[in-house]
Amino acid sequence: MQRARLDPGRPGAVALTVVTLVAALAAAVGVWLDRPRADPLPPGPVAGLSPIADVPAGSATPNTPGGELVVSVVGTVARPGLVKVPDGARVADVVEAAGGVLPGTEVAGLNLARRVSDGEQVVVGAPAPPAEAPAAEAPATTGGSAGGKVDLNSATVAQLDGLPGVGPVTAQRIVDWRTRNGRFSRVDQLREIDGIGERKYTQLRELVVAG
Repeated sequence: MQRARLDPGRPGAVALTVVTLVAALAAAVGVWLDRPRADPLPPGPVAGLSPIADVPAGSATPNTPGGELVVSVVGTVARPGLVKVPDGARVADVVEAAGGVLPGTEVAGLNLARRVSDGEQVVVGAPAPPAEAPAAEAPATTGGSAGGKVDLNSATVAQLDGLPGVGPVTAQRIVDWRTRNGRFSRVDQLREIDGIGERKYTQLRELVVAG
C-alpha cells in the first residue's frame, strides 16, 4: 500500500515531463538573453565600388585621347602645320611646338598667354617691315640762311629770342629797328639797338646774317 502511494501514475509522469521541459526552455531563453551582443557596424560603401566624384555642370572631356589638343599653326613659324599640345596649353606652347617664330616676326598682336582649344588655328604674324630711316628735316627758310645762321631781315621774335643772350625784349627791339629802318644792311648795326653791347654783339655776330 505504501508503494502505491509513491507511484505517481501516468498522469503524474506526464506532468513531471511538462515541468522539466518548461524549466529547460526557461533556462535556454535566459542563456540566449544573456549572450554578448556585437555593436552594430556603421554603414559604409559597398565593397568593390568606388565613390563617384561630382562632375561640374558644363565640363567636357578632352576631344582627343590622353587629354591632347590638335591645333593648326600657320604663318611665320619654323614648322607650320598640325601640332599636338596637352589640354590647357597656351598659344606660347603651340608656337614652341611649331618650332618657334622666324627671325623678324612681329608677335606684338599675338596673345601668347591665351589658352587654346582643340581644332583651333593659330595665325602667327608676318615678318615686321624693315625699319625706315628717319626723314631728314627740311632746312628752315624763314628767318634762317643756308649756313644755319639767323637772318636779321626775316627772323621772327621767337627765332631771335632763341639766340644766346637775346631775350624777348631784345628780340622785339631788333624787329622794331628793322621796321623803322627797312632792313639790316650789315650785322654790326646790331650795336645800335638798346641792350646789345660789345660783349653781346661778339656772341651774336657769328650766328646772324643780314641777308
